[in-house]
Amino acid sequence: MEQDIVGETSGQMPTIWGKKIPGRNKHFTGREKLLDQLRASIISTTKAAVLPQALQGLGGVGKTQLAIEYAWRYRDAYDLVWWVPADQPMLVPSTLAALAEDLRLRSANSVGIEEAAAGVRDALQRGEPIERWLLIFDNADEPEDIRDFIPEGGPGHVLITSRNSRWSSVAETVPVDVFSTEESVAFLRKRLHKEVPRKEAEHLANELGDLPLALEQAAALQTETGMSTQEYVEQLALQTRELLDLGKSTEYPLSMTAAWQLSVNEIEHRLPEAALLLRCLAFFGPDPIPRAVFRRGSKSGVKQLSSVLANPVLLARAFGELNRFALVKIEQEADTVQIHRLVQALLRDSIDPSKREDIRHEVHQLLAGGAPADPEETTNWPHFADLIPHVRPAGITRCADHQVQAFAINVIRYLFRVANYTSARTFAEEFLAHWTATYGEKDENVLRLRRHLGNVLWQSGAFDESRALNEETFDYMREVFGERHEETLRIKLTFAANLRARGLFKEAFDQDTQSLELHTEVFGAVAPATLRVLNNLALDNLLLSRFATAQELAELVFLEQSSARTGVSKWEVQSSWNGLARSVRLTGNHVEACDVGEQAYAHGINELGIEHPLTLVTARDLSIARRRKGDVEGALELVEETYLRLDKLFGPDNPETMATQVAFGNTLRQVGRVEEAMPLAQQALSHYRAIFGDQHPFTNGCLMNLASLYQLRGDAIRARDLDRQAHEGLIERLGPQHGYVFGAAINLSGDLAALGDVAAARDLSEKTLTQVREFYGPDDLLTLSAAANVALDLRADGKEDQAQALYADTMRRYSRHPLTHPERVHASKKRRFSWDFDPVSL
Repeated sequence: MEQDIVGETSGQMPTIWGKKIPGRNKHFTGREKLLDQLRASIISTTKAAVLPQALQGLGGVGKTQLAIEYAWRYRDAYDLVWWVPADQPMLVPSTLAALAEDLRLRSANSVGIEEAAAGVRDALQRGEPIERWLLIFDNADEPEDIRDFIPEGGPGHVLITSRNSRWSSVAETVPVDVFSTEESVAFLRKRLHKEVPRKEAEHLANELGDLPLALEQAAALQTETGMSTQEYVEQLALQTRELLDLGKSTEYPLSMTAAWQLSVNEIEHRLPEAALLLRCLAFFGPDPIPRAVFRRGSKSGVKQLSSVLANPVLLARAFGELNRFALVKIEQEADTVQIHRLVQALLRDSIDPSKREDIRHEVHQLLAGGAPADPEETTNWPHFADLIPHVRPAGITRCADHQVQAFAINVIRYLFRVANYTSARTFAEEFLAHWTATYGEKDENVLRLRRHLGNVLWQSGAFDESRALNEETFDYMREVFGERHEETLRIKLTFAANLRARGLFKEAFDQDTQSLELHTEVFGAVAPATLRVLNNLALDNLLLSRFATAQELAELVFLEQSSARTGVSKWEVQSSWNGLARSVRLTGNHVEACDVGEQAYAHGINELGIEHPLTLVTARDLSIARRRKGDVEGALELVEETYLRLDKLFGPDNPETMATQVAFGNTLRQVGRVEEAMPLAQQALSHYRAIFGDQHPFTNGCLMNLASLYQLRGDAIRARDLDRQAHEGLIERLGPQHGYVFGAAINLSGDLAALGDVAAARDLSEKTLTQVREFYGPDDLLTLSAAANVALDLRADGKEDQAQALYADTMRRYSRHPLTHPERVHASKKRRFSWDFDPVSL
């Protein structure tokens, strides 16, 4: 007789029931002692310390099925049950973040995936608004991968399934072994829907080692073929002897091998194409595989699978047969197919070594053919994310096919665009090592890969490594491709970025100017490739303090890119939009800069996500515009939030984190929180020295910010020394005609005035005013602030008439700005101006 399920609760569904929770297994049988043990252990945890419960055991013993049954059986003991697939740790945050709205928290769309996931974890720990909750992390491998996402304390329960015995050090472990004989017999009777004679069932269970996965496949085969239990046992015995004669691997149970082989044999007999598809699935990863890969695969160039892929009805039938024989699991809603890692290992081991690579190559072609063409397009990112878990298991690295290598390069481009720099670098270096050793350092795809690796290194702050790689690649590309080839032109832009990172702003400008001429000749004046050069030239002009020219270029680029129908990514639109907002701010139009910046920030959140680096850079620049406009509180809230996100996502040594740390410190200083700003300024200086060196303009800019804090502390001598060092360093690198140099001189004259050196302060102030006026004109805001300072120095030197005349002229020129303009207000109070430094993205 079938064994009844006992311990069933009333069955009322929780208020929140996760969409990823698998359906209840109608064939689930036995495991009563395990379920009782698990329930007793899980409810014994105290509110003060949630102790995770880990179902641990070998593959195929039914850990996941036990977790599914627990969730369904005890569902009315919870108000929230949530299933988290943990075999892909990178997807765990997004699965948790999906709970945010149900818990009345800020969603991932508004605060980002990482922060939303952390908010969910914290809310569960507090038991607010739900106390009775259950989180199930399925197929968790290493404890370190998900430990940060497990609530520590709180009233709920955490259940984990894993093959890894290391969970015993961090969780209450419940070992899961094979079925007992009784459970095996009961399972077979339920699964086969008939009263199998006990001796037959026991014999079969014994032959299969009571392994649940093997029993499931045996029952599926009997159900589909009508084979009797006795016949199955006889075939299993024959198959086992054959497997023993072949000396099969001992890495998995022989019983599983035999049961699996019988199912495969039957599939071969019924539908050979399904067996071929199954062997192909063995070379993917164990994660869900998008079935769209196979639908698109008809044009991928595969040979063995071509007849299956060309016939959608046959393909659907093949998947259906594999599913019916329990060899794969189909998720219709997600449109994925998944194969147990143990079955994959058995399949790979069974294939003749001489044919193994042919099948593996078909998987390479399927992945390449099933991937979207453009990794720059944000709508394609989810599709690439689904393919990433299969890149390494499939052995893409070793493939010599150019189409597959192009896919490998697109994987790097995708990871770069979504700011997964660690994975992008790991994959790129892995590909590059093998490709270079096999095809040589001047192979065309090797050179393309080198260029993208150079971008990854540069963006992650490894500037010296990026420069060394790009310089060599640039030389090779000119030799292999020629000066006017698209690849050579693209790396020419990256090489200019390397120059900017070294603080060689004029040299970068010259390089980009040459690039503009070549791009215009090759592609046209407003082609997408040419617009990228113009965007870089806008940045070059900003760094050379040519703000009006920078704004003109930024407007042109943004208008063309934002209206382009093809060839321009949302990533590029975001960059040019924020570049426009930044240039408007630096020309002194702070209100307009906020207006443009707010729109750019909204675009970044909607199109790239709030945690994308470009969105965060836009937020930082917007915070600076708010600060300049006078909205200091709004600036502080935004810049602090942005800094914490960047530090969490990319670490303190990332250039964007460093730049935002500077902006955060400047904002704290402006609101009078000097002691909180001081450690930030000191850390930023230390980071810039380590990454960029002592002579870089940005390092000297950080010296100026630190000097301002010492000045506010009343240590004018220390401030003077730092400002003098910065002033001299900036002149040496940038020359006398540069905004950074003017700012350093303005601050240094303020230090001299504070020390009572009136003559020296007035001399430097007047000299600086002359230079600024010549460079920017008489009505520029920097010119007016320099003039206001000279008026103060003249008054301090007893030149009251000259001071009053200059002050009156200055205020008359300020009248072109609103009465509430922060700098006009500051000047009207006859306060001295100082200049702060905010680095831009290079």
